[in-house]
Amino acid sequence: MKKTTAIDYVMEAASGPHFSGLRLDGLRSSTSRSSTTTPPTAFVPSPAPPPDFSVHKQPFVIGVSGGTASGKTTVCDMIIQQLHDHRVLLVNQDSFYRGLTPEELKRVHEYNFDHPDAFDTEQLVECVDKLKAGQAVHVPIYDFKAHQRSSDSFRQVNASDVIILEGILVFHDSRVRDLMNMKIFVDTDADVRLARRIRRDTVERGRDISSVLEQYAKFVKPAFDDFILPSKKYADVIIPRGGENHVAVDLIVQHIRTKLGQHDLCKIYPNVYVIQSTFQIRGMHTLIRDRDISKHDFVFYSDRLIRLVVEHGLGHLPFTEKQVVTPTGSVYTGVDFCKKLCGVSIVRSGESMENALRACCKGIKIGKILIHRDGDNGKQLIYEKLPKDISERHVLLLDPVLATGNSANQAIELLIQKGVPESHIIFLNLISAPEGVHCVCKRFPSLKIVTSEIDVALNEEFRVIPVHNIIGLNKWPRNEQLEVQSY
Repeated sequence: MKKTTAIDYVMEAASGPHFSGLRLDGLRSSTSRSSTTTPPTAFVPSPAPPPDFSVHKQPFVIGVSGGTASGKTTVCDMIIQQLHDHRVLLVNQDSFYRGLTPEELKRVHEYNFDHPDAFDTEQLVECVDKLKAGQAVHVPIYDFKAHQRSSDSFRQVNASDVIILEGILVFHDSRVRDLMNMKIFVDTDADVRLARRIRRDTVERGRDISSVLEQYAKFVKPAFDDFILPSKKYADVIIPRGGENHVAVDLIVQHIRTKLGQHDLCKIYPNVYVIQSTFQIRGMHTLIRDRDISKHDFVFYSDRLIRLVVEHGLGHLPFTEKQVVTPTGSVYTGVDFCKKLCGVSIVRSGESMENALRACCKGIKIGKILIHRDGDNGKQLIYEKLPKDISERHVLLLDPVLATGNSANQAIELLIQKGVPESHIIFLNLISAPEGVHCVCKRFPSLKIVTSEIDVALNEEFRVIPVHNIIGLNKWPRNEQLEVQSY
């Protein structure tokens, strides 16, 4: 009993703001650390391989299909116009028509331009693969009057944030479909499509009405029934009436914007949330990563970022509807905060987040977990002091840096052993490494992780490497890395 009291006294005396989880080399010499304590081989898993600094952010690829003259181009133009603050590239399947041979040219009226064999699908796949890899490509230019590709000219296009593949048969080949993040089918009445086709082919392509009608009856309509309409089943979104359906296009653009703003790990793990990046947030991250920042400014801006993370985490708690009477006598329908809530900090760096939590949640109970990270693979529990009724509460688990994820997993496992449902745990971090996100999410897919930024990786010293302006591990200034250290 006396031993327990002594431990409690020591833990309470050690409470207060600590920033040892986000350590600046200017505040403590990394040389002295490495000379005095060398982590044993059992400390953490083998270091992750150096990240590939040539990797770029993958573009969002959209496929837009539908019958001839259904309004596909109009829908694409509307999407491009609304995504004006992103680089958007439109690639038309028509550009990849095969040039006709002399024999085919002699019987051009019997050639089926709506058949999958009329396109060079292999070249289309190769083109999109290169664009997704960040390479510039040459897109062929097709002459619809001569039925040939231009031999001396092409369209050079560069990698973009969004790539739109538009064409009647872009859903037909599975190789092309597999390149897409979203598939849109533009569904328009057959009579409307025929009228548009007549107008287009006579005005833009120099054909007479009789030849257009003959081609439509002989090739276009059978190809639509045989190839295009069956591919409709692969669509994620079907837009009736094409470009006239502004509501559908607005919803699609909103979804694209959401996906473009997501970190790649958020697409893999839907339980990971990164607070929306703004110039204010980027500016604060710039300050706390600066080796010349003063201790006072480091604490101030770290506290601001932590407060934003806590606020965002609170937004994921359940709520109940509540009505109140305003001073004017009117009834306001709002929500009531979650009552059963507590915080748990992973000692000691997690204690740096307690002030922000107390500022947001008046009188909140906060428990503590101390895990020994210098042995037993970071899984040795030293001390825990948690609310007795923690199994009935939602828990905000606090640790400013999610690095390897070993200590986090041990803390989460302890909470679950205490009866806390996994889905009732929200893990709040200031900065996360991909290795830690993978480690925690694979083991606990039902909890939520809220962070302000996911960096590139951990280096061989288990320091979090910043995501912006990467220049390579060997040349990275040691003091611009965030060291993962518990105490």
